[in-house]
Amino acid sequence: MSSDTLIIVAITLVYLIGVLIVGIRARGSSSSSLEGYVAGGRHMGVIVLFFILGAEIFSAFAFLGTPGWAYQNGAPALYILAYLALVPIVIWTMGPRVSELGRKYGYLTQGDMIADHFDSKTLGMLAGIIGIIALVPYLTIQIAGAGLLFEAATDGLIPFWLGGLLAFVVVAIYVFTSGLSGIGWTNLVQGIMMIVIAWFLGLAIPKVLYGGVGEMFLRLQEQAPEYLTMPGANGMNWGYFSTAILISAFGGAMWPHLFMKFYATDSGKALRKVSVFYPLYAYLLIPLLFIGFAGILVFEGNPLDRPDKILLEMVINVVDFSPWIVGLMLSGALAAAMSTGANLAHTAAVIFVQDILKPTVMKNASENTSVNAIRMSVVGLSAISYILALVNPSSLVVILLTAYGIIVQMFPMVMGALFMPNLRRQSVMVGAILGTLLFILMDFGIAGLSSPFGWHAGIWGLLLNVIVVAIWQKFLTKPDPVASS
Repeated sequence: MSSDTLIIVAITLVYLIGVLIVGIRARGSSSSSLEGYVAGGRHMGVIVLFFILGAEIFSAFAFLGTPGWAYQNGAPALYILAYLALVPIVIWTMGPRVSELGRKYGYLTQGDMIADHFDSKTLGMLAGIIGIIALVPYLTIQIAGAGLLFEAATDGLIPFWLGGLLAFVVVAIYVFTSGLSGIGWTNLVQGIMMIVIAWFLGLAIPKVLYGGVGEMFLRLQEQAPEYLTMPGANGMNWGYFSTAILISAFGGAMWPHLFMKFYATDSGKALRKVSVFYPLYAYLLIPLLFIGFAGILVFEGNPLDRPDKILLEMVINVVDFSPWIVGLMLSGALAAAMSTGANLAHTAAVIFVQDILKPTVMKNASENTSVNAIRMSVVGLSAISYILALVNPSSLVVILLTAYGIIVQMFPMVMGALFMPNLRRQSVMVGAILGTLLFILMDFGIAGLSSPFGWHAGIWGLLLNVIVVAIWQKFLTKPDPVASS
């Protein structure tokens, strides 16, 4: 074992211990109550909320998938910036309404709101099931990313399976202990770290290899111009590019963990402030794209077997940074994976208990029993995601786009609960089921189905979903007695 590897491991372990201490110390008296553990007592302020919502988006996908797609495809990777530009609109329009309803009716999950509005526990359970089906792959991305980071940065001393396990044992402990309060304070610390590390690497790598970012793109223009124009080096058509933006934007608005953070705010005004400053967090992705573009010419004759490794290859083997820089890089990238993973594990566990178990086998459960069940579910769902991560998925971006294709099918029922009181429970239920099934059939090529025109399969699922809702509304049901929310 080299001294360099020891330095990298030591820096990373110190970082993990520091995050664990911050997360555990964030536990307050309110963490023992259901509302405190799930929604942080509904008093999250602007600064902590800014970093929590940032961590919802910037994950292992950001540090590994974003440069990986820029390296593999070139210009099509800009779809990521395009859809993130729409996120502030989502926060501004939906956030205050969701926050108001949460405080008024005591909602803790997206399914709570849907079940109450449509007066249907079954529909709330369906929302919970769809949410978990989408969240588990998203959590798997974080664990797989942590494993890749550890394995590469420590030269195999900490293998993939142990790296993923180590990072998410830390996450499970502080989420188990402190709930949303622990997530909030650790995300603040980790958010600052990942921004600093991303910008340092994004500027330093092109500087060392090409003399600067501008010079890098001039070289690409001369030697590999196909990476700077659509449809990119691998022929991603405009249809897929455009529909990936739409699915990511609409799907991003439907994530259950986003709703739970809306419930946790002290006011709608705080959410609107966050939406104004949110693009500053999205600025994090620009240097990560630079890293991917920087690798195109470096590996031109010897392409990587897995694009998600490009950041690690550039930092460890190409530029040959000092072990201190590599250790900080590993810590910053782990911050991205762990901050998002904590949110996802917490949300999936709350949904499992609140939307699925409580309406069925835990109808008369006390508040203390519910909190304990959520804590155990954090451990259980994290373990399931860890097992799935051991399959070592081929592309983090592909997995994320698959998760978006599922969660976007919630769109009609959420819009009904927030802004369209005349939508009926049967129509949105059937629409969500059929839209999800069509997406899965097309996305995985089941029964020979594929997505027409090369579009993202989620758009076809959503179109079927909306059409079914419209037809059902018009012809097939009588009006429901809808709760006034």
